[in-house]
Amino acid sequence: MEVKAQEKKKTGMYENVMNQFNHAADLMNLDKGIRKILSSTNSEIVVHFPVKMDDGSIETFTGYRVQHNNALGPYKGGLRYHPTVDIDAARALAIWMTWKTALAGLPFGGAKGGIEIDPKKYSMNELERISRRFTFALGDNIGPDLDIPAPDVNTNAQIMAWISDTFASQKSPSNRFNNLHVVTGKPMGSGGLEGRDRATGFGVVATIKSWAKVRGVDLKGMKYIVQGYGNVGYWTAHFLNQLGAIMVAAQDASATLYNEKGIDVEALYQHSLGYKNQIEGFDGAEVIDSEKFFGLDCDIIVPAALGNQITKDNAHDIKAKLIAEGANGPTDTDAEAILLERGVDVIPDILCNSGGVIGSYYEWLQNKRSEIWKLDQVLDMIHDKVSIAFDKVVETSKEYDTHWRNGAYLVALKRLEQTYKERGVFP
Repeated sequence: MEVKAQEKKKTGMYENVMNQFNHAADLMNLDKGIRKILSSTNSEIVVHFPVKMDDGSIETFTGYRVQHNNALGPYKGGLRYHPTVDIDAARALAIWMTWKTALAGLPFGGAKGGIEIDPKKYSMNELERISRRFTFALGDNIGPDLDIPAPDVNTNAQIMAWISDTFASQKSPSNRFNNLHVVTGKPMGSGGLEGRDRATGFGVVATIKSWAKVRGVDLKGMKYIVQGYGNVGYWTAHFLNQLGAIMVAAQDASATLYNEKGIDVEALYQHSLGYKNQIEGFDGAEVIDSEKFFGLDCDIIVPAALGNQITKDNAHDIKAKLIAEGANGPTDTDAEAILLERGVDVIPDILCNSGGVIGSYYEWLQNKRSEIWKLDQVLDMIHDKVSIAFDKVVETSKEYDTHWRNGAYLVALKRLEQTYKERGVFP
């Protein structure tokens, strides 16, 4: 399953995001000049850097940072450590970040990047040296008012702390603490935001609640399945569980688990923490064929792993009423056409998983203001922004008689178009 996901992602993600962009741009008759600007990236940075391993040998790594657009503010986007990271993947993810921040009404642009690496093959000491050396290689291409990375696939608060410390260490002592907000998703002791760890999953559930309100349904007793049981998948399940929904299946690269009576969300998470962050070996569910996952009997599917997981090959098997895209680009354009024709709702990624970048915005703002906010306050602010964005998407979709993904793109593109028309283009 993992290999297939990687192959799909390498060949289809950039094409997927551009197809989505072009559909929406045609629908709104986007200004031709602005369309050209948004069709290309501003900067694409590729760095090759050496790192000494624990055994004294030297390995060379390749890292990427793609900066798509900063018309609305500093570039913002995650760093992922994964074998599928390449320039096309970073380019596609950076473009999605531009739409996501514009849709959420944030003062950010879009960027993305990472290192082409399987982090499971390296010790913590090696990952620290790799992360710090990558930060040094990026140099002044990132910064608290230029480009602000965050955690993504296989990166976490610890890695953000290493990046923040490395970046700040290159500044003068008097200026060091003015650079805390060079990254977000940091540990609490390093300037992090309470609640940032659960922000993306919380935002996913906020959009599901808005969907339930629009469709007039009760989430209590609804069955859902989650692909990817890392940060996003777990916190989504955690908050859905609080609403009375029942997780009947979970899948990651190690296993596909199913229990028609329900899987204990917290027990599975605790098991994964003690088992290499994998769900394999959990005794509260049966192991089933991974190819059957998307065809399981359920109401909601939350793809929270990698891109291009729902395709024309499995879309016809889906029985769910809703796809809530916790991952970036999990549904390709062919699959979405099939799902919409069958009456399946899709909450698009740039709306569904925007809670993460919204949480990052509040961490960035908290650092700039030298303030400390409480968890309930943070979650309320995230919920408000996600809910407002959802309502705008539904309203715009009705106005243009189109589906929600187009509606989300239209809200984002209209904001960017207005900004360019007001400011003009520097001659």
